[in-house]
Amino acid sequence: MPGRLGYWLRKALLAGFLLLLLWEAWIFAQVLWWRTHNPDSTSFMRLRAEARQEAGRGPLLPHPWIPYERVPNSLKRAVVAAEDSTFVSHHGFDWEGMRRAINKDLRRGRPVAGGSTITQQLAKNLFLSGRRSLWRKAEEALITLMLEATWSKRRILEVYLNVIEWGDGVFGCAAASGHYYGEPVSALTTAQAARLASMIPSPRYYDRHGETERLLDKSDTIEVRMMMVTIPR
Repeated sequence: MPGRLGYWLRKALLAGFLLLLLWEAWIFAQVLWWRTHNPDSTSFMRLRAEARQEAGRGPLLPHPWIPYERVPNSLKRAVVAAEDSTFVSHHGFDWEGMRRAINKDLRRGRPVAGGSTITQQLAKNLFLSGRRSLWRKAEEALITLMLEATWSKRRILEVYLNVIEWGDGVFGCAAASGHYYGEPVSALTTAQAARLASMIPSPRYYDRHGETERLLDKSDTIEVRMMMVTIPR
């Protein structure tokens, strides 16, 4: 009996391993496809759309795609300055930023700091959810490596700017610019770009509460840092 149990256990482990390989292969196939094709939706978009539908609210705002060259450099710089100042030089992970985030979490006694790079955030937005678990972090790390190995930094930032959440039902820079300022992305001022960038960690909070004192202070800091960062050409 123990021998038979071991046989079926090995079978189950092998089947699980094969399913995991198929899952990762499916994700990698999408990563390769999106290297040259724009994603129509993401995991985060679908989750938010379902939540809004269950709450009896309207659909997500339209989120037209804005090619990289049409996104103003001020917004690119603001987002990189706010979220990942070493974006162009790292290979998906900012180890020093992660160390600082862990130390900050330990001082506060709870998770408060992110430390995730733009590539890590994009991996999560495209395929995963906001839930925290060791499995999700491992999956995020693997997808981050896939993105960094197959996409240019320019492509990573282009997709990031077009798919991340910027408010309640607001995804992508085109929708954000129209929602908050009633203007196309190309018309954003430097101050507006900095404010949009400062919203990224808590977009739905700032959508509800508007331009709080904390948001304005953070925006001022981002404006100062904008000229100190490098963006992909």
